[in-house]
Amino acid sequence: MARARQTGSPALLGTWKLQAFTTEDLATGEKTELFGSHPGGYLNYSADQRMYAIVVEANRNAPADLVPTDAERIALFNGLCAYAGTWSVEGDLVSHHVDTSWNESWTGTIQLRRFRIDGKNLYIATLPARNPVTGKECISELAWVKVE
Repeated sequence: MARARQTGSPALLGTWKLQAFTTEDLATGEKTELFGSHPGGYLNYSADQRMYAIVVEANRNAPADLVPTDAERIALFNGLCAYAGTWSVEGDLVSHHVDTSWNESWTGTIQLRRFRIDGKNLYIATLPARNPVTGKECISELAWVKVE
């Protein structure tokens, strides 16, 4: 029996701070902290069905000047994942309907995430997909804590 699509889940509402980001390479089983051991980031789900996610690599280096060199710009881009759009829930899946992103190949896509809430903690896992940073087929698991 198919579950009805919900426009949202009250438990997801609010702002969440990233605690951990682990990626598993499906070909090798190797797990890595793609954005370092202490990545930064926030995820927000609003009652008007808008959402945003921003994840940055731990210990990013600031450019020497306000205008980064090409090498600095590449390093900054490679340590970033950011997008925004609308969201909906069906069972334990949240769909991120991306209308703007750091990487235009994600704009216009639907990013499906499996989620679980445990008290003030939110656990999100991507479905198997090609990673936009490594290009490898992988699953990523992100742990978030509710901002209060």
